[in-house]
Amino acid sequence: MMPSDRLLNLSLSNSDRAEPAKIWKARSYIQDHLEEELSLRIVAKFAQISPNHLSETFKEFTGVNFVQYIARRRFAKACLLLLDPDLKVSEIAFEVGFQSLSQFNRVFKKFSGRSPTEYRAREFHRVDRATNTPNRAAKTLTVEMRSRSAIISNTLRHQKAINGHAMASKQS
Repeated sequence: MMPSDRLLNLSLSNSDRAEPAKIWKARSYIQDHLEEELSLRIVAKFAQISPNHLSETFKEFTGVNFVQYIARRRFAKACLLLLDPDLKVSEIAFEVGFQSLSQFNRVFKKFSGRSPTEYRAREFHRVDRATNTPNRAAKTLTVEMRSRSAIISNTLRHQKAINGHAMASKQS
């Protein structure tokens, strides 16, 4: 399983039921504003739902609480960016929305079991062994991962929009 496949699984809902439009709207806002400071109050206001209701419903449909969801999305994006050898770990930390490098390192280690630097080294080593051409393979893999990430993200948004539209039609 490719790292991007494992990362995609982090974003999928644990519920088989259709996701409410307001939760979809909240998740879309989070994805589009990942690099910014995100709070339950800000996202709830955007989704036009009370913070308490968002918190309860969010966990029901995503399988994790609001704060964990944001941390996982940031972690997933960081994993993709770590495949670009031209980016510094500190740049990636702030690019994905962490407020400090120590917070980024702590969260990253919690989810992956290793530091961002160790993760990057291990992924490059894995590519190295598989291809015997580290620099070119790593850059090709980086482009491929970013491309796959964008496609997956757009596909999920499209599916959720269709599901939300179908739900709205049924309720009418």
